[in-house]
Amino acid sequence: MCSLSDGCVPLSAVQVRCGRGVCLCSPLDMELAYVCDWEKRQKNAHCPSIPVVCSWSCRNLVAFTTDLKSDDNEKDVSHMIHIIDTEHPWDVFSINSGHTEVISCLEWDQSGSRLLSADGDGQIKCWSMTDHLVNSWESILSSSLDRDPIIALSWLHNGVKLALHVEMSGSTNFGEKFSRPGGSLLTASESLCRLRGRVALADIAFTGGGNIVVAATDGSSSSPVQFYKVVVSVVSEKCRIDTELLPSLFLRCTTDPMRRDKYPAVTHLKFLTRENSEQVLLCASNQTGSIVECWSLRKEGLPVNNIFQHRSPVVGEKQPTILKWRILTTTGDLERVSSVALPKLPIAISNTDLKVAPDTKFCPGLGLALAFHDGSIQIHHRLSLHFMGIYYSSSSSGPRPGDEATLKRQRTSGPFLHFKALQFSWTSLALVGIDNYGKLHMLRVSPSMCQVLDMNTTLRHLLFLLEYCMVTGYDWWDVLLHVLPNMVHNLVEKLHEEYMRQNQALQQVLATRIVAVKASLCKLSAATAARACDFHAKLLLMAISSTLKSLLRPHVLNTPDKSPGDRLSEICAKNTDTDIDKVMINLKTEEFVLDGPPLQSLQQLIQWVGDFVLYLLANLPNQGSMVRPGFGFMRDGASLGMLREMLVMIRIWGLLKPGCLPTFTAMSDSQDSLQLLFRLLTKLWLCSREDGPTQEPDEGLIDECCLLPSQLLVPSMDWLPVNDGVIVKLQGKNPLKLQFGKASSLPGAAGGAPLEALTRSPGSQKMDNLRCVFLGVCPTEESKACTRCGCVTMLRSPNKTNAMKQWEQRWIKNCLCGGLWRRIPAALS
Repeated sequence: MCSLSDGCVPLSAVQVRCGRGVCLCSPLDMELAYVCDWEKRQKNAHCPSIPVVCSWSCRNLVAFTTDLKSDDNEKDVSHMIHIIDTEHPWDVFSINSGHTEVISCLEWDQSGSRLLSADGDGQIKCWSMTDHLVNSWESILSSSLDRDPIIALSWLHNGVKLALHVEMSGSTNFGEKFSRPGGSLLTASESLCRLRGRVALADIAFTGGGNIVVAATDGSSSSPVQFYKVVVSVVSEKCRIDTELLPSLFLRCTTDPMRRDKYPAVTHLKFLTRENSEQVLLCASNQTGSIVECWSLRKEGLPVNNIFQHRSPVVGEKQPTILKWRILTTTGDLERVSSVALPKLPIAISNTDLKVAPDTKFCPGLGLALAFHDGSIQIHHRLSLHFMGIYYSSSSSGPRPGDEATLKRQRTSGPFLHFKALQFSWTSLALVGIDNYGKLHMLRVSPSMCQVLDMNTTLRHLLFLLEYCMVTGYDWWDVLLHVLPNMVHNLVEKLHEEYMRQNQALQQVLATRIVAVKASLCKLSAATAARACDFHAKLLLMAISSTLKSLLRPHVLNTPDKSPGDRLSEICAKNTDTDIDKVMINLKTEEFVLDGPPLQSLQQLIQWVGDFVLYLLANLPNQGSMVRPGFGFMRDGASLGMLREMLVMIRIWGLLKPGCLPTFTAMSDSQDSLQLLFRLLTKLWLCSREDGPTQEPDEGLIDECCLLPSQLLVPSMDWLPVNDGVIVKLQGKNPLKLQFGKASSLPGAAGGAPLEALTRSPGSQKMDNLRCVFLGVCPTEESKACTRCGCVTMLRSPNKTNAMKQWEQRWIKNCLCGGLWRRIPAALS
C-alpha cells in the first residue's frame, strides 16, 4: 500500500489482474445519444487497452484509455489517456501518458479538476488542466511503488458529499432535501497486519467516521474476501499507514452444492458507494456465465454461554456485539458479466429501506449496471438486485425478432460489439461506455426505468436533480439529456418558485447558478430561446454590477456596517426621482473618487451597460410577446434597479473622468443621453418594483421610447454566445455519429436549431463576450470558449491595467455561467 499527499491523498493496493467491461442500453429504459469513433489511420490506430479504464468527473469530463499501436512495429505501443467534455466529445485531448505498462486505474478528484492514473509497473501520475482548459492537460506530480502493480486507487476523502433525501423531495426547504451526514473524525492508529498474499482485485471505500476500508481478493471464489481498516496519519512530516483486519466473507455460491465449482473466478469486487464501506458487490464468473452477490456488514449480538446468561446484568451494561457480513441478495445464473457500473448519486437509504423507489418512483442512483459479453446490459437495484431494465445493442444476441441477418453478419465479420468499460454520470441519468473497438458511446438512462410516469412526476424528478446540481455545484449536462422542449417552461418556473422559498443567505449564494441553469434549460426550446438570451445578459449584468461596486471605498475607515455599494442600493431603492442628478445629491461622492486609469480600462464594460439600457428602452414598444430578447427584463424589477444603480455610478465617475462615459450617437449636440436614459429607465422600474404591484408601462412611457431611435442611434446587441455543442442536437431520437478530432462531424439539428434566429450571421463581427469588445470578422487571436454556454473570450489578456486584470482574473477558471473553458482555434472564435 502507498499514498500520495497533495491536498487530497490517493491510496492504492498492489498486484494487478485485468478484467473486461461491457455496457449498453435499452429502447425503453436506455437509448443511445451519440457515438464517437476514431479516424482511420494508415500507420497507427487506437485500440482498446487491456483493461480499458474509464472515469467520469462531477464536471462532466470523461477520461478513458486506449493503446496506440503502430503498424510498422507491433511492440511500439503508447498507453494513451483521452479526456473529453461530454458537450463537445469530438474535441478530445489525447495524452501520451508515459506509463511503461498498461494503465490500470483512473480516478477524478472531488472537484473534477485533477486526474490520477496508475499502471501495472507501480507508477502513479497526477494530471491537471493547463491554463484551466479542459482540452489541455499536464502531469504535475508522480510517484513510483518499486514495480508493484496497482489495482485500486482513490483520493482520500475530503468531506462527505451532500446526500439526497428522496422521501423529502416534496419539501420546500433545500436543507431538508440535501444534507451532509454527520460523523466524528477518528485519528487513532492501529497495528499493521502483515499478511502476504496475492491480490487480484481490490476496492477502496470510506467510513462515516473518516477511516478507509480496503477490500481485496486473490481472484479465486474459493478464497475469502478480506477487508482491512486503514488509518492514514502524518508522523514527523511523513505519511504513515496502519491497517487492521476486519471480518472476511466467502461467496455464497461456493457453499451451494449446485454451484460450488461452477464459478471459479471472482471477476468484479466493488463497494456499492465510495462513501459506504458496509455494502459490497461481488461477481464470480466462468467462461460463459456469472453470478452477482450483494453483501452487507452488520453489527450483531455476540452469543453468550448459558452459564453467563442468568447472572444479574450490571446497570448500563450493553450486550457484546460483533461485526458480521450477511448476504443481502444474489442473482440467478447470468450471462458472463464484462463490466459493472455503480451509481455515484449518494442516496440516503439504509440496508433495508428498499421502498424508496416504489414509493416515490425515483430511480436515479438506485440502480447498478451490469454489461455482458453478449452485448446486452441490465440495470438492477443496487441493494436488492431486483431487475429494473435491460438494453440490447444492435449486435446483441438478445431475443429480438428480425435481427437474424445482423447477427449472422456479426458472427462472420468478427466479435460482438460490447463495452469493456462503463461509468455512470453523477446524477445516474447517463452512462458512458468504451466498446471493444475503442469507440465511445453516450447513453441516456431513463429516470423512470420502465415505470409509467405522468408529466408532473417526471418534472418533479428532473427538478429535484437540477436543485441538487445547483446546491452542490456539479454540472447538470446529463440532466438536460432528458428535458424535452415542452418541459422547459414549467421547469424554469418551478425552479424559480423553489429558489424564492429559500432564506436570503442561500439565495445570495445560488444567485448566479440558478440563472445559469435557467439559461441552459431555455436553449433547449425554440419557444424559450429569447429567454436564454435574457439570462445570459443577466449573468453579465450581475458580474459587471458587483465589479463596479467593488471599486467603491469608504471615505472613513471606521465606517458603519454597510458598505458603499449597499448604501448605494438602499438610496436608489428609496429614491424614485427620475432626475439622475437629484439621486446623486444623497450619495457621498467622496466614496466614488477613483484614479483615472481603472475607470478608463473598464470603459468597454461601462459602454455595454449604456448600450444595453438603450436597447431595452428602444425595444419596449415591441415587447408584446416573449419571443423577443429583452422581454424578461421588462418585468424584472431587481435587474432594472441594478441598471439604475450603475447609471448613477457612471454619472458620478463621468464628472471625474469624462473619458469613461459611454459613447452615444445623438441627433442633437445638446442631448444629455445619460439623463434621458435614466429618466425612462426609472419610469419602467417603477412599473415592476418588487415592493409594489406590477403594472403595465403607461402610454406616455411607450411614446417616449418610440422616439428614442430618432434621438439616439440604437446599437445591435450580441445577444447569445454561439453554442456548438451536442445538447441542442439531441432532441430527436436518432443517435448522433461523431468522429474524434472533427467538429464538422456534428450534424445539424433536424428542422434547424432553436436559437438559429438569435445568433449572428456568418459575416458579422465576432465578439469577446467577457471583455465586451469586437474581435473582427476573422479573429487572429487565440481564444477559449465555455463548454456550457459557448461564451468566447481571448486566451491572452491584451490589457495592462490592474482593474481590467482583476475583472479577467475572476473568470480565469470558469465562465460567467460556471462552465469550464476549452481552447478553440482562431478560425472558430
